Amino acid sequence: MSGGPDEGRSSCHGPLTQPNSPAGSRYGGGVLLRLARPEDAEATREIYNAEVVGSTVTFDLVPRTLAEQEAWLDQRSGAMAVVVAELEGRVAGFASLSPYRDRPAYATTVEDSVYVHADYRGRGVGRALLTEVLAIAATRGFHAVMARVVGGHETSIGLHQSMGFLIVGTEVEVGRKFGRWLDVVLLQKML
Repeated sequence: MSGGPDEGRSSCHGPLTQPNSPAGSRYGGGVLLRLARPEDAEATREIYNAEVVGSTVTFDLVPRTLAEQEAWLDQRSGAMAVVVAELEGRVAGFASLSPYRDRPAYATTVEDSVYVHADYRGRGVGRALLTEVLAIAATRGFHAVMARVVGGHETSIGLHQSMGFLIVGTEVEVGRKFGRWLDVVLLQKML
């Protein structure tokens, strides 16, 4: 499920090409993007868990443990990727590519997720992260990127549409959280 991206603008300097590049890529507003490292597990877990307990942007109901977040990062260290954004010396957000489905014929399709810390929304972090993971997906040979966004999350839907995603469907009342039925909007971008 895509969550937490904001609509701020920044320009892309191309995908990260060096794993765990110490320099990474600089974007507008002083945002530094780099591939996630194991030591980013706690900061990314904090950002994610705030959404688990406080919003519907993820359908997880139980916060992740540090060990679960470390395993999640490790699972995305090959063709998949996790990118973190640093701003003012802190991890301000992260974006990931994950397998879309587990059957082999889906191997060239991935799903993106974007999460931005509440303190850094509206500053271009989400746009920079999504730009970067799309560039990485293209360089790694993926053909399509899917985004699954909770219905009503117009910021995330708008961000994805502004980056060339098209709405291809809505899954009606497929989730239930905080006593509410939730739709999922499915968006797709061809690379």
